Amino acid sequence: MTDAKSGGGESTSTVVVAAIANLGIALAKAVAGLISGSSAMLSEAAHSVADTVTEVMLLTALKRSAKPADEDHPLGYGPERYIWAMLASIATFVGGAVFSVYDGVHTLVHGEELGDPLISYIVLGVAFLLEGYSLRTGVRQVRREAARLHSPAGYYLRHTPDTAVKAVVMEDSAALVGLLLAAGGLLGGQLSGSGVWDGVASVLIGVLLVYVAWVLGRSNAQLLIGRPLPKAMRDGVREELLSVPHIMGVLELTTLIQGPTEILIAAKIDFRDVASAEEIEWASEEAEDQLRERFPAIRRVYLDPTPGPDQRKGAGSASGRR
Repeated sequence: MTDAKSGGGESTSTVVVAAIANLGIALAKAVAGLISGSSAMLSEAAHSVADTVTEVMLLTALKRSAKPADEDHPLGYGPERYIWAMLASIATFVGGAVFSVYDGVHTLVHGEELGDPLISYIVLGVAFLLEGYSLRTGVRQVRREAARLHSPAGYYLRHTPDTAVKAVVMEDSAALVGLLLAAGGLLGGQLSGSGVWDGVASVLIGVLLVYVAWVLGRSNAQLLIGRPLPKAMRDGVREELLSVPHIMGVLELTTLIQGPTEILIAAKIDFRDVASAEEIEWASEEAEDQLRERFPAIRRVYLDPTPGPDQRKGAGSASGRR
């Protein structure tokens, strides 16, 4: 679920839009929270601050992972993207979720003095529009990439190795839900005169952020450990290899996603028994060219000529006779 054209400049633009939106929203929410005395608004401010920090980390990830391979890092810097994205998910948890839950529990235990909620409603309305625009940017990219890969958008979002876009879409979606929860807390407090509603809204915002942080953290952990290509793409790689003259079988196939535009392929290949060294070299080059033409994100192809089962059995029998 990756391609050479995915990620890159488009992902950077998506993250920049989200970062600018969240920074302005965080300041507005903080001011509104202080004026209205709403813990849910302060939780939403912490949410936006955490999102802003997350986007800064994602921009760092995009820049650092784009560095070309060198002598010290012969396989490139692609996986560094997932280290920074993992730190971003931790920032979402610590900076947003922990504060929101703590502030909500504090409000439920000690209560709060409710101020004029008008400014909070205005800020929530403006924030909803800005977050919606940011989400729309991310969703458009997801839909374009999914359509180009002939995959449902939901499936692409779950499995894409472009965690920058995945983080933006999930965090903006959570932000819109959080805004609705904050508005519900304000309205409940306004109608009942009790800060309990506001406290409950703050806790729910924290729980929502815990879920987002967990999903993003798990996704990045899988990619850091080493995730193979989806089965359909592995089958496509095997199909391309077997279509090359002189290749009789693929005995073992290993695929590794190193980044949204970086795939490593390693395979043990059973070449035709009577193939010459020159023909094996040609077939190896042809296989690499075909794989890159079909899957442009493939960056490295390593083929290991290996005797097939029949050859090994025959060699073993001949050795036994000697």
